[in-house]
Amino acid sequence: MRHETSADDRLPAVAFTGAATAAGNAPSILNTQPWRWRVHPERLDLFAARSRQLAAGDPQGRQLMLSCGAALHHARIALAADGWATHVTRFPQASDPDLLATLVVNGRTPVTMEALRLAHATRIRHTDRRPVSEQSIPEVGLRAVATAACAEGNLQVLGADDLAELGSAAGRAAAVEAGDPQIASELTYWTGRATLSGAGLPASVLPEHPTQTTVPSRNFGRPGTLPVGVGHDRTAVYALLFGDGDGPLDWLRAGEALSAAWLTATTIGVSVVPLSGVVEVAATWHTLRHLLAGLGHPYLALRLGIADPEQHGPPPRTPRLAVAQVIDTSAVPADQL
Repeated sequence: MRHETSADDRLPAVAFTGAATAAGNAPSILNTQPWRWRVHPERLDLFAARSRQLAAGDPQGRQLMLSCGAALHHARIALAADGWATHVTRFPQASDPDLLATLVVNGRTPVTMEALRLAHATRIRHTDRRPVSEQSIPEVGLRAVATAACAEGNLQVLGADDLAELGSAAGRAAAVEAGDPQIASELTYWTGRATLSGAGLPASVLPEHPTQTTVPSRNFGRPGTLPVGVGHDRTAVYALLFGDGDGPLDWLRAGEALSAAWLTATTIGVSVVPLSGVVEVAATWHTLRHLLAGLGHPYLALRLGIADPEQHGPPPRTPRLAVAQVIDTSAVPADQL
């Protein structure tokens, strides 16, 4: 008779591999997926994949760290939904700055409905760059998203009086980046290789023409094929992820906050679009810091809204790298996988 392995009998290495696989669904700058996972029998290590860092658009690595932080949070959620209590050590080795985090398990824990909902959200979360509907986000929903983010970091919801300044800053950032040939070349690369590589943004997820919005979205340098209606983002809400410092650990934690906010938003039907361009240009970064009124350093702007039902469903999903490209299980004996 075949023995069926129960959840309680499952080896941690199996759970780690599943968590790293689930983390592949995390959002990342231009869908670069700049992470690597190494599975050990007793731990899971997260590394930065510098080969997928945007050298021109993200020389400091802020967006890379945000992306890896989102993947780290996705992995944490997957382990919680699998019934594992976890402990995370961030930047465990000063001698290896690309080793971003180590996860270990501390035994079993009851699986909550919240963990299951968030784990499901990791599988259906997506980015919809089209204008949102005319329906406003209910106040209770906005509070839920902000609370989720603040459990991991800091999120400031901007008021209506801030939108003109944010929009102006986003427009200036777009103009600066459009005039930078290295950034333009980088955008061309990451929006032209997705169907072949499993990374980057295919034309099917990029709007066919610029959207009508108070705060301009990123100009990818080429039109996509995603149909866009006549809507305008009048009901959109904008927010800033921020923190006390402006270094790799701060950015990693902000990525975890981004994931927490986005997964919660997904469970209640709220669309999230990250606006990274306005943070990548020094002058407009300072504008965002002014909008925070001394609260901290800005890491990322977000657009929140209710997806327009007239858009006939979500856009296609972005591709993902093959598991073998991002997860290394060579340190685990075969009988433990």
